[in-house]
Amino acid sequence: MSFTEKKHPDQERASSRRKQVLDAAEICFGSSGFHGASMAEISKAAGMSAGHIYNYFDSKDAIIAAFVQHNMERVTNLMGNLEQCEDPLQAILDDIEKSVHADLHPGIWKLPLEISAEASRNPKIAALVRDADCYSRSQLRSIVAKGRAARGLETDMATLDGRVEAIICMFQGLPTRALYNPALNEAALVAAFRLALAPLLFGE
Repeated sequence: MSFTEKKHPDQERASSRRKQVLDAAEICFGSSGFHGASMAEISKAAGMSAGHIYNYFDSKDAIIAAFVQHNMERVTNLMGNLEQCEDPLQAILDDIEKSVHADLHPGIWKLPLEISAEASRNPKIAALVRDADCYSRSQLRSIVAKGRAARGLETDMATLDGRVEAIICMFQGLPTRALYNPALNEAALVAAFRLALAPLLFGE
């Protein structure tokens, strides 16, 4: 079963209202957790009645599903930008400082951690997260495969899968490190990322 945002006749107004709800929900989930934040709390933060929110989302699960969908769209856009680069593999390496900095920012990592926690106990949310991950992972694998092929490097599927998984693990681990060690040396971490990513992207 999938969760979807409800349709509304006035699409522009509905889109604005959904964003209003999502912005409020992000604040509430970040401060109270998914289960700690009630629809009443979200409606208060959004400045609308709980009944009004239900015009756009069936439940808190539907709100989380919207966050998963929006994040997948964000990643898809990033992948699309990479595909337009003359050398996408080098572009990944060149953008490391910006990418690491973004993933260490609390405004970025709080909600994904909350969604991951919910996915660990909610099969419906887990299915959504896995579907989104599968789609994004296949995009990255395609980019890495083409980039390596252009350089005459190995493109064996098993090898690519392992390298892509390692790259994803590195980036997905950043929010946890930011939580556990908020005083980490970001510049040193960026330098280490470059050292680790280069052989994954360009190595035989």
